[in-house]
Amino acid sequence: MKKLTLALLLIFSCATAWAADYAKGWAAYDAGDFATALAEWKPLAEQGNAGAQTNLGILYELGVGVIEDHKEAFKWYRLAAEQGNASAQYNLALMYNNGHGVIEDDKEAVKWFRLAAEQGQINAEYHLGLMLDTGTGLSEKNKEAVRWYGLAA
Repeated sequence: MKKLTLALLLIFSCATAWAADYAKGWAAYDAGDFATALAEWKPLAEQGNAGAQTNLGILYELGVGVIEDHKEAFKWYRLAAEQGNASAQYNLALMYNNGHGVIEDDKEAVKWFRLAAEQGQINAEYHLGLMLDTGTGLSEKNKEAVRWYGLAA
């Protein structure tokens, strides 16, 4: 029982530290201190924190606090997207859709837009509707497109 209690305390203290460092990163980002945001988020991202991974993707995609690098942004988005982070899934879909950091691939874009849309990510709902409406990346499915447009609205 002591070992279980110790393990739970360790897990909780790590989660609390993650949350504190993550919040420090956001405060720095909001203040325009991108170097501090990067310093706070990178260790968390390397430990598997999907939110921090998504945020690193944004930093690299926009080139704030780091040299703009779409391949590096893609890497971080992919790691977070595979953990189910809807924002990362949406950003990854955009990269596939536009060919930024990766070869343009409409089918992959649809896949990631769909995953994000199914979690209620409004922009993904719209983009999925658009792709379905125009038949981009799959056969045209107007009824399904209308459904996603409606959800986005």
